[in-house]
Amino acid sequence: PESRKNEMINNFLKPGLQDLCVSRSSFKWGVPVSFDDKHVIYVWIDALSNYITGIGYDTENNSELYNKLWPADLHVIGKDIVRFHTIYWPIILMALGLPLPKQVLGHPWVLVGEDKMSKSKGNVVYADELAKRFSIDAVRYYLLSEIPFAQDGTFTYESFITKFNADLANTLGNLVNRTVAMTNKYFGGKVNKGEISEECDKELIATAEDTIKAYYKNMDSYHNALACESIMNLAKRCNKYIDETAPWTLAKDEANNDRLSAVLYNLLECIRLLSIMLSPIMPDSSQSINAQIRSNNNTLAFGEVEDYSVGTAVPLFARLDTAKVLEEIAAEAEAKEKKKEAENVASLAQISIDDFAKVELKAAKIVACEPIPKAKKLLKLTLNDGTNTPRTVASGIAKWYTPEDLIGHTVIVVSNLKPAKLCGVESNGMILAADCNDDDVKVIFIDGVPEGSKIR
Repeated sequence: PESRKNEMINNFLKPGLQDLCVSRSSFKWGVPVSFDDKHVIYVWIDALSNYITGIGYDTENNSELYNKLWPADLHVIGKDIVRFHTIYWPIILMALGLPLPKQVLGHPWVLVGEDKMSKSKGNVVYADELAKRFSIDAVRYYLLSEIPFAQDGTFTYESFITKFNADLANTLGNLVNRTVAMTNKYFGGKVNKGEISEECDKELIATAEDTIKAYYKNMDSYHNALACESIMNLAKRCNKYIDETAPWTLAKDEANNDRLSAVLYNLLECIRLLSIMLSPIMPDSSQSINAQIRSNNNTLAFGEVEDYSVGTAVPLFARLDTAKVLEEIAAEAEAKEKKKEAENVASLAQISIDDFAKVELKAAKIVACEPIPKAKKLLKLTLNDGTNTPRTVASGIAKWYTPEDLIGHTVIVVSNLKPAKLCGVESNGMILAADCNDDDVKVIFIDGVPEGSKIR
């Protein structure tokens, strides 16, 4: 993006390039410096060379793979390492007399809500876990459609589910399913190309042709989100076309058979185009669409297929129940935390007084309490711990307590616990409670103890 280029030019090139120290003496891991045993090469500088050595670069005899793949058509990197890949790495290549990458794309970050992902914050979302829950294609689509070209994108489970239902289940999945189903119902699965006889036909085809142009333009310039938007707009136009033509009404009179066949053909042809454009974005779904419409024609132009003989309609994406999914995620997060705690207990049968001293326990009064939407097990507690800043804690005690049971009571809070985000609420601490048995939990109240008092 232009902003990345300007950052490099204005911050590093215009002021004048300075010599760069690429060794360190404060640690021993790294590539040793041959002329000074106190220094090692800093890790990122030798990491850069892996782009070419990993595919067989050799100063005397390069591999066939290197000759085939280098120079790279595109280097895709994070925005925080643009300097390394557009200043230092090109200089190394120039020194070696090697060609430079043809383009460099410095992509933005994926934020969780408004925060950068961080293990210390406990808000890291792993792609493999998302794919296991929602499918690989759904994750690919969300990331490619939701992350802008130059600005940071954001991820929350709520936004993911909303987009999944709106775009994949309702718009795309519904279009494919009902079009294939109607083709089977009204014509035994076979339709032919008909005449473009009405204005809505012309508008649909014009939208398809405009979408193809926008798709090429945006994909070639790596504006993936805009390409996804244009694809989904065509799918929405197809659904509108169904409402305009009302195939179910045409089917009531055999005199309309030619018109009905043409309508379904137009829809199937648009679906074929959608499948082609979606193939690099959602490859599995694209294959599923092709199997349902029984087309292997990959020409990205309307009207290339003479007739269709479709297969069985199979739903592409099942609509998600937002509340149910969020509750499952919260339960899994809680189970993982308990397992981690149990493992910690098992590995620390005995702790020293120094270990115990690391845990900061304080008295805190519950000044407000409310349920957390879409999370049946959690309550959001607002605590006064003697500081000027209210403390928010999400606690899985909703099964045993109502907000009215808790407000006004003083509890013990672990105040230096690493923050964790639960169902959109950042929890800063944990209140102490007793597991009386498998199905009974008692919060430990210490009413009368001043807020902020240290527990020891």
